[in-house]
Amino acid sequence: MGQNTIPPRIHILAKPAGSACNLNCAYCFYAKKDRLYPGSRMRMNDEVLEQYISQLIALHRSGTVTVAWQGGEPTLMGIDFYRRAIALQEKYCRPGMTFENTIQTNGTLLDDTWCEFLRANDFLVGISLDGPREIHDTYRKDKKGQPTFDRVMRGLRRLQQHGVEYNVLVTVNRTNAQHPREVYRFLRDFVGAPWIQFIPAIERTSNGVVSPFQQGAQVSARSVEPVQWGQFLIAVFDEWVRHDVGKIFVQTFEAAVRNWLGPGSSGMCVFDPVCGQGLALEHNGDLYACDHFVEPGHLLGNIQQQHMAELAGSKKQIKFGRDKLDTLPAFCLECDVRFACHGECPRNRFLKSPDGEPGCNYLCQGYKAFFQHIDKPMQMIAQVMRRGLPADQIMQIMAQADVEQVVASGKIGRNAPCPCGSGLKFKKCHGRGGSVRYN
Repeated sequence: MGQNTIPPRIHILAKPAGSACNLNCAYCFYAKKDRLYPGSRMRMNDEVLEQYISQLIALHRSGTVTVAWQGGEPTLMGIDFYRRAIALQEKYCRPGMTFENTIQTNGTLLDDTWCEFLRANDFLVGISLDGPREIHDTYRKDKKGQPTFDRVMRGLRRLQQHGVEYNVLVTVNRTNAQHPREVYRFLRDFVGAPWIQFIPAIERTSNGVVSPFQQGAQVSARSVEPVQWGQFLIAVFDEWVRHDVGKIFVQTFEAAVRNWLGPGSSGMCVFDPVCGQGLALEHNGDLYACDHFVEPGHLLGNIQQQHMAELAGSKKQIKFGRDKLDTLPAFCLECDVRFACHGECPRNRFLKSPDGEPGCNYLCQGYKAFFQHIDKPMQMIAQVMRRGLPADQIMQIMAQADVEQVVASGKIGRNAPCPCGSGLKFKKCHGRGGSVRYN
């Protein structure tokens, strides 16, 4: 298998510090990966770094290369490591090629020096933040069991002060899933986050113990529940679609818009028909099929012995990607929202369908409720965008629909808040002019 078997762009999540981290978040699925490398310092050396950058550039046939750093906690490598990475990008850069460096961090180690470096080199920084203080600190503590909210916010504010582009990643667990609007409004109004990712916390257990790999058909008490996940997404969507379209970007909603527009990539691997294009590179050069499948059975090889292009284009990796589609149970194949979900991530497909067929997604009930709920507004957004108009027009459409629904119920008074959400009294907003009857 050669380079022509892989797409023009491929996404590699590099783990330069492996699973090492200065925090001890209770639900972290990656912390237990240290048992794959007993005795290791969990630090990528310069030889592996150069192999990674040079091979990543070589396998790209597009003009833009994304260099993604994750962990564990990648800032543990120190700034000089990333200075060397930038120098290697310049060394191996082909004419016309540009680079997008991204780094996912807990933010606690970010100071002015870090932020100056990140800004100077146009890094996109992902900050892990689960909501307001008491919600965030439920599971995101340091190794001494101390809360981390203040340190995370200090790092985030420094990013803002230095003009570093950033987004926020929220791990939705059984605790913060109970407060969807509070979490969303906190991120929007207090943090000022322009882009938000919501990912579900799901810890599979075997014999009552959290599995280090993708094993077991039960989940921990921290894991978000299926119905809870759907309700969380619905509550956030209902707020977003009425007030924040075009201002706040929520990854799950952006992917849904693309799927409602028609066949093509959603921009999120979990919602695409096949996967296998998001691989994970460990600190020693081991390349795995996926960030969520860093385990012996999904090890493709080591980039110091075999070129990344050959590993990414191998029969094993192609089969891994195709299995997402080929193993969908009939229950999924016949589903009315399959086009939006495609069975979601294979790591979550560990239950049996109502027909007893394996491969049903743990979150199926929640996703199905969510996608069915957003169908009508998504159709409207898609229609607006096909006309070449901005998607934010949906907010006016939704506001008018909300008003009409309340007016039709006969339960609106002249001095009641207008149901469009403007903050004005009904008589000063959609009730002006006597065009509707008051209660």
